[in-house]
Amino acid sequence: MRMLINVPETVVADGLRGMAAAHPELSVDVDNRVIVRRDAPVEGKVGLVSGGGSGHEPLHGGFVGPGMLSAACPGEIFTSPVPDQMVRAASAVDGGAGVLFIVKNYTGDVLNFDMAAELAEDEGVRVGKVLVNDDVAVTDSLFTAGRRGTGATLFVEKIAGAAADEGAPLERVEAIGRQVNENARTFGVALSSVTTPSKGSPTFDLPDGELELGIGIHGEPGRERRAMMTSREIADFSVDAVLEDLRPTGPVLALVNGMGGTPLLELYGFNAEVQRVLAERGVAVARTLVGNYVTSLDMAGCSVTLCQVDEDLLRLWDAPVQTPALRWGR
Repeated sequence: MRMLINVPETVVADGLRGMAAAHPELSVDVDNRVIVRRDAPVEGKVGLVSGGGSGHEPLHGGFVGPGMLSAACPGEIFTSPVPDQMVRAASAVDGGAGVLFIVKNYTGDVLNFDMAAELAEDEGVRVGKVLVNDDVAVTDSLFTAGRRGTGATLFVEKIAGAAADEGAPLERVEAIGRQVNENARTFGVALSSVTTPSKGSPTFDLPDGELELGIGIHGEPGRERRAMMTSREIADFSVDAVLEDLRPTGPVLALVNGMGGTPLLELYGFNAEVQRVLAERGVAVARTLVGNYVTSLDMAGCSVTLCQVDEDLLRLWDAPVQTPALRWGR
């Protein structure tokens, strides 16, 4: 096992300690596993809380800051955070306007966030929820009833975060988050397996010369395996899978996302092919983001997320943001 770690048992805590040292603008509670904007709570502002298993960095902790999340709850590797974390986060960011939970559609996340919402409301915190389920590859998986939540989580957190920073009420921020999710679709591809610190070896077998089409961010199986394809062929397959389900009638945001083990040079080359396919299909691209944003530890591969936007959603996307992993306009 070649990993830059001490021991598997402390990987998450060590990462949080390092994050705290690098980002004094955040309040990082290593023991209780909560990352909070240092200026929280902001009176009269809706707080945004998200979270999930660690191993998908910068999701979610890297998106805490002005213009995006108010707090994030990291679980163990590929494991949901617990309700106590979520309640602690909600209490820390509630400025009297309520808190929005942004939840990826994985069974553990959904159950724990639902329980946390009940507990937080018992403490007097108003809670809304957006469930992200954008993956078009499969309907059910090892972790999920229904579609998995993947790349659209970034779009929901950014756009809803901008609305909250503008002072929109909880009901409006929640509606915007749901609108983004409903207008977003993702398809992922794995070129290699993923290695978790606890296992120390690939979690599934992907023979040399093959790839997995429709992979999940925990290594869940996709639609099919094929012999290795070119970047051009992967873009054709992935974009068509998204467009077959989304069928956009207006401009889209495009996220070309790396799974953690793919160099930016390859991602930019893949983006060129994605843009070609979209142009050939007559889809206008309003904005494009390329990089590692919703990852799966060391997995080589990529995903494509498209989100149809109107003028208001595009304005909120362009609004200033300042987080460890996403920043512009400030």
